[in-house]
This record gives sequence, C-alpha cells and structure tokens, in this order.
Amino acid sequence: MAHHKSTRRAFLRQTLSAGTAAALGTPLLSTVSRPVGAAEPPARKKPNFLVIVADDMGFSDIGCYGGEIATPNLDRLAAGGVRFTQGYSTGRCWPSRAALLTGYYPQQVRMDPPQGRLPVWTRLVPHYLKPHGYRCYTAGKWHVNGAPKGVADGGFDRSYILHDHNRFFSPKQHELDDKPLPPVEDGTNYYVTTGIADYMIGFLKEHQEKHRGQPFFSYLAFICPHFPLHALPEDIARYRGKYDEGWDVIRERRWKRLREMGIVNCALPPLEPDVIPGWNLPKEKLIEMIGPGEADRAVPWKELTKEQQAFQATKMAIHAAMVDRMDQEIGRVLEQIKAMGEAENTVVVFVSDNGASAEQIIRGDMHDRSAPPGSAKSYLCLGPGWSSASNSPFRLHKHWVHEGGIASPLIVHWPAGLRAQGELRHDPCHFIDVLPTVLELAGVREISPQWNGATAPPLPGKSLVPALAGDGSVVHEYLYFNHQGNRALRVGNWKLVARGADGPWELYDLTTDRSESVNLAQKYPDRVREMSAQWQRLEDEFRRQAGPPEPAPAKKTKRDKQNTKAKTPS
Repeated sequence: MAHHKSTRRAFLRQTLSAGTAAALGTPLLSTVSRPVGAAEPPARKKPNFLVIVADDMGFSDIGCYGGEIATPNLDRLAAGGVRFTQGYSTGRCWPSRAALLTGYYPQQVRMDPPQGRLPVWTRLVPHYLKPHGYRCYTAGKWHVNGAPKGVADGGFDRSYILHDHNRFFSPKQHELDDKPLPPVEDGTNYYVTTGIADYMIGFLKEHQEKHRGQPFFSYLAFICPHFPLHALPEDIARYRGKYDEGWDVIRERRWKRLREMGIVNCALPPLEPDVIPGWNLPKEKLIEMIGPGEADRAVPWKELTKEQQAFQATKMAIHAAMVDRMDQEIGRVLEQIKAMGEAENTVVVFVSDNGASAEQIIRGDMHDRSAPPGSAKSYLCLGPGWSSASNSPFRLHKHWVHEGGIASPLIVHWPAGLRAQGELRHDPCHFIDVLPTVLELAGVREISPQWNGATAPPLPGKSLVPALAGDGSVVHEYLYFNHQGNRALRVGNWKLVARGADGPWELYDLTTDRSESVNLAQKYPDRVREMSAQWQRLEDEFRRQAGPPEPAPAKKTKRDKQNTKAKTPS
C-alpha cells in the first residue's frame, strides 16, 4: 500500500504543474474560476473546452501569425487571448493527434510508428474529464490508429470521424458514434470542412438541450488544408491573382511581418530545392499526370516558366481558400457556443498538427487534367515551393523535425479566466502540454496512475496555466522529437536535430536562430555528445514504456475463409 501511495504522489507531482498555485498564489480550483492573476476569485462553474486542430497548415498561414489569408475569427481569438511563439507538434498527422489526445509522446504509446493498439494504461482526454462531469464530443479527423473508435476507445460521448482524407466533396468512409455512415454521393453540395463543423454544432445543440448543466470538451479536428487541394469556387475566387507575386515575395513578407509582431527574431534562410519527401512522384510523372505547370522543387520563383508561375499561384489560392473556409466554420462553431451562453467560460485552443507539406502524390480518385484546379476531380498538392512560404521563416516541411516541420501556432482564448489580451508567450511548449493544461483548468487534481489494471508512466508534459499568467513561467527539462528517423532534442534554447536516420547531428542556438542557419555542431562537440546521449536515453525509455508491439492477427487460411463464409448468414 505504501508503494502505491508513493507511485500516486509521483504521478501527480510529474503530471500536474505544482508550480501554478504558487505562481498565482491561489489554490488550483481558483485558477479555473477567475481571470488568471486576479485576486479573490468569485465561485464559478468549470470551464468548457474547444480544442481546434488544423491539418498541414504552415506556421505563418493565418493572419495573427503573419499570413495574408483572411482568418478574422482566429485573429479575434488571438487578440482576446495569448499566442505562443514556440509551440511544437510532432511533425506528422497521427503522432501529433496521439500526443494531443493522450498527453504522451507518441513513442510512449506505440504511435510512431503505429504498432497496434495503445498500451492498456493509456487514457485519452475524455477518460480524465468524464468522471468530473464533462460531456465530450469529437468531429473530424481522428487518425489515432491505436484507439480506432472515438466512442468505444476514445471515450467520447458523441463522435463523427472522417476516415476518407482524399475527398473533400464526397467522402466515402466516415462514421457517427462508431457506426458507418453512407458514402456522400458525387455531385452534391457537400464540403467536408463545413460538414465537420455541422456535426460539432449539432452535438453542441444537443448538449444545450439535454446536458446544459454539465461542462463540455469539444475536439474539432479539420482535415484542411491537407491535400488534395479542394476548395469551394467562391472561396478560391477571393484569392485568385493574390499569389502571382510568387513564393519568394510572400515568404519574405511573412517573415518581416512576424518580426514586426515580435513572434520571431531570426533570419530568413534560403530555399532548399534539394529537399523533398522521398515518396514524392518524380518530376516526369508529375508533368505527365498533372501538366507542365507543375513544379517539383522549391526553386526561386524567377526560375519557373510563365506557365508554371500561373499554375503554382492558382494552387496557393486554393490552399488559402481552404484555410479561409476553415476560419469561417470555426466562426460558426463559436457562434453556437455564444448562443448557448457559454462563450465567456469556454477555453479555446487552436493548433496545427504539423507544418505545411512538400508532398506531391496522387491518391483517391486520381487527377483529371481537364478538371478545374480545386474541384472534386482534381488532385493537387501544395508542393515544396509554397510549403516553404507557408512555413516561413523556418526550414523544411511536414515530416522533418527542423522548425518548419514542427513549429505550430498555438492560440489560447478564455474571456472568463484569462486577463491577457493579444499578448505573446515565448515559453517553448509541445502538444503533450495540452492535456495537463486542460486538467488543471478543469480542476482535476486526483489522478490515479492505475488504469485497466496497469500503471501508467507520468505524463511528460507541463501545464501551461502559469504561462497564461505571465511569460517565462513554464520551463521544460527537454522536448523530444523522433519521426521516421528525423530526430531532435531541445534543451533550453539549444536544439540538436538530424535529418534522416543516417543524417549527422546539427546544433543550433534558437535564441536568435530558429531558422537553423548556423550549425554549431563542430564548435560545441561536447554539447552534441551530451545531448545525443540524452536523446538516446529518452528514446530507449519511451520504447520500453510502450512495451512490445502487439502481435499481428494470424492470417486466415483459405479453409478458414471458406468456413467463415459458410457460417455467415446471407
């Protein structure tokens, strides 16, 4: 029994930020019932949560992070809350979602690479919140392969999950409350981004009708602006001609705006035309399948032909239209929360699951060269040129763990509990910090490490509640990254990073070099050795915690299949 109590204390000590109450001078529950930093709080009910995730959106795409795309709703959230300038994802869709929903590095829960089901001790957000009275809803992309069902595995009360990531106008695989829905027919007025918002609005209306006395946690996971570039014609029209200047001009303009905002202080690195995902279609195939306007490399804009420039400008207009539409739909969800009388007491968190993508592949229904770009029969990707602009001023793209792949916008807005408005926070933070933050704001103080008969390791993240009160309040011992051989470790302002399993370690001082332009590995070899050894210790420990992957189901023999068919009623 004594050992159990010690384990519980260790779990709580490392899971929830004990420094918050001290920093604010109040008990934990008070931090959820008053403006952060205020004295003598009035008693209030627990906050609601709306966590919004964009998919493959670059660091500088939205207006409040230096972009020219119209995002008035996100900009209003930022103006009435705080923006973190050094927020991090894992660099890829599924591991980022695993980190966000479980609070663990994906390597701790067998999600990078995916290796069967999550460890039995793994909980998702609803498993923590529902015992404390919360109702939980999810709509959109799921991609937590180790917990494939939103209700049965994820613990959500209502769940709309879209498994078809290749069709924005007629998705074929989606489910409601773990049950398959009919495919959306071709040629309708359906659009996925609007559909995801519709489902969430429906869940919230039902909540207001049947559960208005309970707080809610809503997870709104869009699939845009992930490829294919599919957008509504009226949205595309608003951006037609806007990107004729090219990615060099847009990239530099965003960098300058970010510096003026105080979000970055680094230089703008040169384009890297030699770096593309290894699975991209070769240039010859791209031209054959898409046409001579396609460009396979992030070369200077002036090196493109006029035909390429026109086609590439159109692609970026579609990307912008997708982000614009997402913002419009976020606005509709926020209006629903306002209509419920819950806008003041809802904590809104916005992130992107990774940087913009340099991928150029064709899936789904393939690409019809005669179809208008952005329409249902087209299948285009943003590509490395515009991805470099979307991730400005950082290097590389989704999949890599240089800053361009892992830097994420992070907006936190909460009128009833956050006094700061329009302020920046420079504390480095990670998706693993979202769950501890939610738990602290929800007043969840008692968390047993025992789950499903197993003992969970302490959550590795830190609550960001102290940072909501003031900058420089949250310090991580380290931030760890590993995706498909791309490795990184951040300790303080030092970042050790390598490209590919066989790539050499690079060392950067992020104090002034988040663009990772000046490699200091040769200058500080001892630091490289120390940090690389620390990275390896963490890697080994996280894999040990995850345990061995589940064995694959035995393949059925021909006789097995015949027997199964014979026993199945027609």
